[in-house]
Amino acid sequence: MPNFPIIDAHVHLWDPARQVVPWMANAPQLTWLADMQVYEDTTAGVEIDGLVYLEIDIAPVYALPEAKAIAELAASDPRVMGVVAFAPLEYGEHLRWYLEELTAIGPAIKGVRRLTQGEPDPDFCLQPGFVRGAQMLPEFGLSCDLCCYYVQLGQTVELVQRCPETSFILDHIGKPNIRGGELEPWKSQIRDLAALPNVVCKISGATTEANFETWTIDDLKPYLLHVLETFGEDRVVFGSDWPVSSQATTYKRWVETIDELTNDWSETAKHKLWNENARTFYRL
Repeated sequence: MPNFPIIDAHVHLWDPARQVVPWMANAPQLTWLADMQVYEDTTAGVEIDGLVYLEIDIAPVYALPEAKAIAELAASDPRVMGVVAFAPLEYGEHLRWYLEELTAIGPAIKGVRRLTQGEPDPDFCLQPGFVRGAQMLPEFGLSCDLCCYYVQLGQTVELVQRCPETSFILDHIGKPNIRGGELEPWKSQIRDLAALPNVVCKISGATTEANFETWTIDDLKPYLLHVLETFGEDRVVFGSDWPVSSQATTYKRWVETIDELTNDWSETAKHKLWNENARTFYRL
């Protein structure tokens, strides 16, 4: 367990009684209140310095109110250090007004995310509008979270190549097929992504790509060690993906898993992974 406060760079908060979250129709096990009190209870025993909130793929009409509500929470709760909001990147130049409204919410808005994991077209992120939308983000001081499945990772690498001025962070290590024990081409594509200087990798989401009930650290090890070694200590960031991760792990077990895999890291490197890199990337 880290012996210093950590920043959790990937946390969701939700209230299904108030919010319309379409994907939850297929995930009834997650339709419970996940607020800061529950997060505090869940993380007992882990010293949390702060967190970054990630948009919850809410019904798009509620995306700006979602961002505004969390920014207001950040103003009253210093543990909420930044917000990554939804943005329809595929709108291209028409995204500009949306980004103006989004950033007007306040300085808590640090980045955007447009999920591509559920898109049936693997080239969705390479359509001209999406590329232009991603290229536009530096004008607004925003970073971009990337959330794709491993079968879309090659296209995601190409997107990053086309947007050299945009700061990207890969969520959930590119969602490899851990259940199936499949390493390639994910492993090579991670190496291609790490070769690009404008992207970092979030060490999150691995347990829900493994067998929820039976995973062991040995199942995750080839994948996690590959991203840790390939991106290096300066470009990896810890995230819990709570409460989605609660389907497969306790909070403490996930922290202990990453801690064990980085046991031989220097204290300086550990501080980067667990705290400092998140501060740097998200400008906290």
